Amino acid sequence: MNPGDPDDEAPAQGQSYASPACYAHEFEAAARSAGLPPRVYRSIVEQAAEAIVAADREGTICLWNRAAQQVFGFRENEALGANLDLIIPERLRAAHWEAYGRAFETGRLRSPGKARVTRALHRDGRKLYVEMSFGLALDEAGAPIGAFAIARDCSERVAASGGPHATPAASQNR
Repeated sequence: MNPGDPDDEAPAQGQSYASPACYAHEFEAAARSAGLPPRVYRSIVEQAAEAIVAADREGTICLWNRAAQQVFGFRENEALGANLDLIIPERLRAAHWEAYGRAFETGRLRSPGKARVTRALHRDGRKLYVEMSFGLALDEAGAPIGAFAIARDCSERVAASGGPHATPAASQNR
């Protein structure tokens, strides 16, 4: 973490496009109806280029793929069973937990189907910009039982564009 980093003061702006990874729950439903065995799901999760992290209602990490290790630096045995605060910068935790609780109460996300650029923590203490899409894991009755995020490190892209708050015109003039 860099003291005095202007990005410590304000959350990053959300993106307005949908990531293909946002539709993981739709893929799972289609795959289930096609009769794919659970090992196929695990194989897909493990081979995905994007980090996939899932947590239960309390925020305990229960799924962490290889790409999550590459993005966040924590090995699976370090992340599984840990709280999501492991990768959430302290200044964003209150807002995160408020939104997390609201999603479970309402069964809805604030921005379904949209990827957002936000900050995350790496194991070595660095702050990252990550592009994340979120979803709720639902039980057979449609009630949320967990949440997941699909993420990729976009720190280099954000730095090259002049930061998350740069306007497209300002970025082009660099």
